[in-house]
Amino acid sequence: MMQAEDFGRSGWIFGYGSIIWKTNFPYVEKCYGFVNGFSRRFWQGSHDHRGTRDRPGRVVTLIPSENETTWGAAYRIKESDWELVINNLNSRENDGYSSILAKFHPKSPENQPVFDVWIYVAMPNNTSFLGDAPIDLIAQQIIEGRGESGSNVEYLFNLFESLSQIGPWAIDNHTHLLYRYVREKLTS
Repeated sequence: MMQAEDFGRSGWIFGYGSIIWKTNFPYVEKCYGFVNGFSRRFWQGSHDHRGTRDRPGRVVTLIPSENETTWGAAYRIKESDWELVINNLNSRENDGYSSILAKFHPKSPENQPVFDVWIYVAMPNNTSFLGDAPIDLIAQQIIEGRGESGSNVEYLFNLFESLSQIGPWAIDNHTHLLYRYVREKLTS
């Protein structure tokens, strides 16, 4: 995991999962938009926040995907808060996540040009990475998952609602399919 000084002295953090609705750190500006070249997938195991060692939940990560875009929110952090925020995120994203730099495209490009953002991404070689699976298996793991931050269903539903608030174009097919599948299983 990178340390605060590795990130520089200030900058932007991109959230594409729980950071969208559960920021839990100080920021001076929030901007909706997307990063190119990645798809959002529920392929990362959560042994703490949304599951346990015996019954891991599933949370999102970004998978390289040349023709895809992933919508989310970028947060500008002021210099005096930078170290605190990075240390907070390093602790929060401790279950297999690494940091990468990417280009962020604001929702309203006429107001702001493309800029660099730091993103926490779970790499496939980490021990908590669950990878691809049939949609019914992923959905069942989400239904059964519960950890110190709450149920995995709550995570999925909060993500879907947050993306809906950005706009219908922000909801990727994988998240939408899982949302519909889990909602149907819970109501049947």
